[in-house]
Amino acid sequence: MSEVFTVPLKNIIDELELEVIYTPKDTSEILIDDNDANRPGLQLTGFYEYFNSGRIQVCGNMEFAYLDSIGSALRFQKISKLFETKIPALVIARGHDVFPEMLACAKDYGVALLRTNDSTTEFVASLIAYLNLQLGPRITRHGVLIEVYGEGILIIGESGVGKSETAIELVKRGHRLVADDAVEIRKVSKKSLVGSSPDNIRHFLELRGIGIINARRLFGMGAVKVTEKIDLVIELETWDPTKVYDRMGVDSEYTNILGLQIPSLTIPVKPGRNLAIIIEVAAMNNRQKKMGYNAAQELLDNLGLEIDSKSTVKNWDAF
Repeated sequence: MSEVFTVPLKNIIDELELEVIYTPKDTSEILIDDNDANRPGLQLTGFYEYFNSGRIQVCGNMEFAYLDSIGSALRFQKISKLFETKIPALVIARGHDVFPEMLACAKDYGVALLRTNDSTTEFVASLIAYLNLQLGPRITRHGVLIEVYGEGILIIGESGVGKSETAIELVKRGHRLVADDAVEIRKVSKKSLVGSSPDNIRHFLELRGIGIINARRLFGMGAVKVTEKIDLVIELETWDPTKVYDRMGVDSEYTNILGLQIPSLTIPVKPGRNLAIIIEVAAMNNRQKKMGYNAAQELLDNLGLEIDSKSTVKNWDAF
């Protein structure tokens, strides 16, 4: 059974700048565990089939127009039936004035009542994006995450292979550090992963022979970033003269992380190789591939050669 994550309602209020109209208790004690939102138009008319009462409810122009079209007694009845399902919170969009019946029901049933000036669609999109980030499946793995030319590069490898040293060189070259040593990876959609650092070690780097440094303090705010999408996995490994490394780049390698296949490369490490420059080139080349251009394939076409490309997938559990 997968682990269930929660986010306090207070965090949502702070992140989306919501006005608190009424709350039955401290909003940090109200926990949200569903990463979707619901507009209760059908429920206000009496249809509760497949209704998920664990979701935050959002009312906009349509719901308010309906509630305004019925009498006070019926309005109280409709709102009361919705609130008695123990929804965690109701958000009023577009800055609508609160019906007295709505406030009374919120107090009767202990439902948090919030308000935003955003349009309903805009607010729901922002809410779901935030909940996906906070509640998505996640794992923590050893590595370094850094943004290089807008690409999120996850660097992995054995301890002592030079991940942190490469990261500090990339930071000095103008790129941004996201996480060192421990990378929290979250699946925020069916197509993307986002990585971040645990709060207690954010912006810190360990350099053997020097010790712990704070990248933000040393290089400034422009050298760090809180989160970044993972676009490419690079595994650093000590150069093995008996191993044949890919020199063309025709074959595609992927690493399976939380069910998503992320493009990956294996880069051998030995004295004299400038890993920072190699990773910069890898980031730019990965972006070109996403835009439909493959230099290796173009060279083969120019030479009149045809080589069947192969795809291999590494399971993340191997790391």
